[in-house]
Amino acid sequence: MGTGTGIGRVRGLGSARHGAFHWLAQRYTAVGNLLLVLWLIFSLLTLPGLDYESVTAWIAHPLVAVPMMLMIVSIFWHLRLGMQVMLEDYVHDKGLAFLSVLLLNFYAIGGAAAGIFAIAKIAFMGAAA
Repeated sequence: MGTGTGIGRVRGLGSARHGAFHWLAQRYTAVGNLLLVLWLIFSLLTLPGLDYESVTAWIAHPLVAVPMMLMIVSIFWHLRLGMQVMLEDYVHDKGLAFLSVLLLNFYAIGGAAAGIFAIAKIAFMGAAA
């Protein structure tokens, strides 16, 4: 049942013991990003104007704020997954690799939290923000 056996390959267990989850998660977030960014572009094109008041009033609607938050989470998760693969491939020192992935996680979580906070602030305060 090791990584070199047929059953290990069938179960998707590699040497890191997390199998294909990382690869699949990156693909799922890519598809989600594509759909959500297309939604964003088409939604912005249908707005009467792109001034501050129009956009904040648009974001204040729950049917807009929720997909925007989902897009922020999906984009930062996708960023984290891709950058983690790059760091694992090119940073060979164990301590530096650990520090790099740790900083990447803080960046991704912090960026997503800031984006969600900004959208929530606009959504809860309405167009008067």
